Amino acid sequence: MAVLRSTLDTRGEAYQAQRAEMLALVEAFRALEAKVAAHGEAKRKKFEKRGQLTPRERVARLLDPGSPFLELSTLAGFKMHDDNGRKDTLGGGNITGVGFVSGVRCMVTANDSAIKGGSIAPMGLQKSLRAQRIAVENKLPSISMVESGGANLNYQSELFVEGGKVFCNMARASAMGLPQLTVVHGSSTAGGAYLPGLSDYVIMVRDRAKVFLAGPPLVKAAIGEEASDEELGGAAMHAETSGLAEYVAEDDAHGIALARELLAKLDWDSDGQPSAPRSFAPPRYDAEELCGLVPPDPRIPWDIRELIARLVDGSDFLEFKARWGSDTVCGHAAIEGHGVGIIANAGPIMPEGSCKAAQFIQLCCQSNIPILYLQNTTGYMVGKAVEQRGAVKHGAKMIQAVANATVPQLTLLVGGGYGAGNYGMCGRAFDPRFIFAWPNSKVAVMGAEQIGMVMEIITKAKFAATDHLLDDAARAARDENVAKMREVLVKRIESESNALFATARLWDDGIIDPRDSRKVLAMALATCREAQSRTLSPNTFGVARL
Repeated sequence: MAVLRSTLDTRGEAYQAQRAEMLALVEAFRALEAKVAAHGEAKRKKFEKRGQLTPRERVARLLDPGSPFLELSTLAGFKMHDDNGRKDTLGGGNITGVGFVSGVRCMVTANDSAIKGGSIAPMGLQKSLRAQRIAVENKLPSISMVESGGANLNYQSELFVEGGKVFCNMARASAMGLPQLTVVHGSSTAGGAYLPGLSDYVIMVRDRAKVFLAGPPLVKAAIGEEASDEELGGAAMHAETSGLAEYVAEDDAHGIALARELLAKLDWDSDGQPSAPRSFAPPRYDAEELCGLVPPDPRIPWDIRELIARLVDGSDFLEFKARWGSDTVCGHAAIEGHGVGIIANAGPIMPEGSCKAAQFIQLCCQSNIPILYLQNTTGYMVGKAVEQRGAVKHGAKMIQAVANATVPQLTLLVGGGYGAGNYGMCGRAFDPRFIFAWPNSKVAVMGAEQIGMVMEIITKAKFAATDHLLDDAARAARDENVAKMREVLVKRIESESNALFATARLWDDGIIDPRDSRKVLAMALATCREAQSRTLSPNTFGVARL
């Protein structure tokens, strides 16, 4: 065994300050998530009066009791569109995640109809599209719980064209052999009517579900016909007349029970379901210690091996080429019994580190081992020395290897993700199977101070030709304006680099507490491993309603 030995001083002043700062960041994003969930509690009486469960209760009832649920993109759309980041923190207006239903690992999605009636906002749409991609990449059945007022028409230009991908993805997933189940708890109208229409199985709740292309007012205006909601799209009509619904439920709980029973009876992919838990030893160091690892300044170095020692089984890490390109750490380990190749940064990426990482990626692909990137880099190193050593061509090798890797790749942002280093360490642009972020992480082309300095140098160089035309007072006033411009720019870049800004735009699949890193990564690795062993039964066009 190659057990990592920790030298972390958990009693030191610097460690304690860093821990306090991380815990404050964790508390802040958890408080925002609580605001999203609070919408359901605030409207509980309204749901109970209608005989309904709240959206989060629906999700909880669908999932196997006591099983893990990996909720995704909990703060999608933060401070965007109608989300003000205060009372109206909306989480995209929907709930998505990977969980177990009747023993089957599934993608679960639900409209959060406690938030603006479940109407679809632009980032809520993107959140749904991301969930669909994860389901396809990991060969997961999808269960949708629908109750939505439809698209938020204030943002139709950001919804209409992209929204068509939801339906295209459903059709293709069905054709791949991935079951699509939908429980309709309320409205699913206009374009939303195609959600049940493109599902393989539809369960509709009696007297609550409404599925139609146009409601009574529009039908009256368009063709002069009088019709009720039930006549146009109620559960009884679709079960008895149109044939859209396969099952009618008496209430929300019954509809969810039918979905669970149906998935169990499909005996779907019984050969690919989770095997017996693998035996493994926990890390030798406490996960609580993760909160004090990272200095607040990304330029301050810290030993990424201290993180690895608290993530991997038995703190056992066999480092690859440990004495060469040591700012980039590569090696083999396991997380809850799942073998994994790890690539981590302990500083800027040097040419030697690029070559080492590219070779290691190819070796992982050769052995069919998934790769975990622990991203903590200020980017690829710059300067004459590294340029002459081939920084560009070697960095390109690393990026080519990441882009073309044939195994699942997972990314955890634990510090800086700056410049092309974000690309080389499998940032969002390179489509990792899953990507999560610690609340201290930062993503930007470079640090805010560096951007400010670059722009100040460029601005002063532009003005240099006219220096001789100015007196000392005018030159001083101009320089003061340039300094103020730099200060404003630095503040803006800092706000655009933080973890909340990134997660709002789905640059990750969610911010996580550092102490949860191991269990989140284990869930993701298990999901990927199942997908690799799963054989689907595709057809040509998906299952059509006849």
